[in-house]
Parts: sequence; structure tokens; C-alpha cells
Amino acid sequence: MTALLEAHNVGKTFGGGLFSKKRTVALQSATLTIADDRPSITAIAGESGSGKTTLARILLGITQPSSGQIRYKGQALSKLNGKAWKSYRREVQAVFQDPFEVYNPFYNVDNVLTTPIKKFYPQASQAERQTRIEDALRAVGLRPEETLGRYPHQLSGGQRQRIMVARALLLQPRIIVADEPVSMVDASLRATILESLLNVHKQFGISLIYITHDLTTAYQLSENILMMYQGAVVESGDVDLVIKDPQHPYTQLLIDSIPLPNPKLQWGQRDLQLRKSSNGAEPNLGCRFADRCPHVMPICREKVPPLFQTDQRRAVACYLYQDAPVV
Repeated sequence: MTALLEAHNVGKTFGGGLFSKKRTVALQSATLTIADDRPSITAIAGESGSGKTTLARILLGITQPSSGQIRYKGQALSKLNGKAWKSYRREVQAVFQDPFEVYNPFYNVDNVLTTPIKKFYPQASQAERQTRIEDALRAVGLRPEETLGRYPHQLSGGQRQRIMVARALLLQPRIIVADEPVSMVDASLRATILESLLNVHKQFGISLIYITHDLTTAYQLSENILMMYQGAVVESGDVDLVIKDPQHPYTQLLIDSIPLPNPKLQWGQRDLQLRKSSNGAEPNLGCRFADRCPHVMPICREKVPPLFQTDQRRAVACYLYQDAPVV
């Protein structure tokens, strides 16, 4: 069956132009598939600088990949014609990290809701537009009479972010890419925003790509997860398998660093036996984690590890599992 959205060995390199020979590999051979037959929630997790946002921008068509390909309903994004491209832009929507930066402070919040309707549904009447907007606001837990007509500074961060979820919902998308949607709001509001996204997924059958550095919310919200490190996908698959029984050394490091609610277990008392980073003293053409990995082998520095299918619902980019089939 054709995937709804597919990233196949996507990479992105910045720099290397006329005025600077320095190149930065922001993304390396990332692969992601969103099924067409069943709405799903996929988390993309990793520390800052791991390539999460770069992958999100490529999936949204904002940034062009340096290698690999993005396909939507089996068609390469780079080959979509005007009508197909407009359909893609409507069906794949975004919720960005900063709930204030996306607003123009000189306009009230109605502007961010009416603009996409006018662009994608120009034939809709004023009454139809108003009904769509009010229904979308109610779907994310906001009262239209208390929201419309107000300016961004008159709303809380949680309200502004939920309006952006409503804005995405207005266009009846198939996929919403949420890039760190709760990282810049108070902890008390995070559950409300995540609940809004979850309700949108369940009620309207929209697939979510949830980008985060918070493994707790990734585990609670998603079904599948991609773990990223320095631009590379190191482990992917069923979120229960990846979080509860991590196989890649980097994923193990992240999970073991989470403090447990156990007074008898002190945070940091586990001995992870990490190698000291070589700080670039040794050229590393292979695994990005090789400098820190306690299990590093010569092949780790020579070749980029592919994703090995360690079981039916999980793949790991580590030569410790090189006897397993390649995805």
C-alpha cells in the first residue's frame, strides 16, 4: 500500500559554497514513513542540534534536502505540479515552537485564521468561514467569543499555541507536524496543548509528527518514535520497545539519565562507562556516536551504520546488530 508521507534516506548539508568551504551535515540518511490507511502519532526525539527541526522543515517542503527524497502519496515532492503542490501544502500543516513569533502584533488573532481559509477555500462565504473558525476553536478547547477579536499579547502562551492548532485544523489536513509545540509554555499548560493535539488526532483522524526533546511526553503521546543523534536516526520503531528496552548505546544513555522517583536510587549513580570524546582528533567517517560509545569497533569509524531490523517493530543503526537484516 502506498505510504501517505515518506522520507527516504533524506540528508541535508549546509555550507560548502563559494565563500565558505566549511560544511555542516545537519541531517544524515533519515527515513520515515507515515501510513495512509491508519492515522498515527510518530515522535521524533533527540537533544538540541540532533536534526529534528531540519527534518521537520524538509517534511513540510520549506527546506530542500541535499540528498534522498520526500514522497507524498507516492509522488516525489520535487516533481509536484502547481495543483498537487497546493494540495500538499493544505494537507500537511505545521504547529511551530514559538507561540508568539508566528503572530503579527499589529493584527488581532482573527488574521491567522481567516488568511488560510481565503487562500485555500476562496469560494467559501463569510458565514461558512466564520463557522469553520468557530468549530476549529471549540475543537481545541477555546471559546470563540473569548478569543476572536483579541490581540496576541492579550492571550496566554497556551491560548496562542492552541489557536495555531486550530489554524492547522481549519484546512482539514491529513498530517500535522508539531515542532516542539510545548517547549515554550508553562508546565501547567503543556498537558492542555498535548490533549488538544491528541483530541484532533482521535476526532478527525489526523496523523501527528511530534518533534520533541522530552522523552516523557514522547512516550505518553506517540505510537512510534525516531531517536536522533547529530543528524542521524539511531533507533526507530514501537515506542514501548525503544523506551522500555533501548538497544542503541545512545538511546540507553538517554533513558539511563532520566531520574527515577526512587529515594534509594541516586541520580547519576549508574556507571555508563562512556568513552571520552576524541574531540575530532580522529577522523570519523562512520557512526556519529562512535567517539562516545563504550562498544565502538573499527568498522564504526569507517562506515555509516544502516538501520538493522532487530525485531519486527524496531530498527537500530548500530554494528552491534550487524547480523540482523538491513531495513
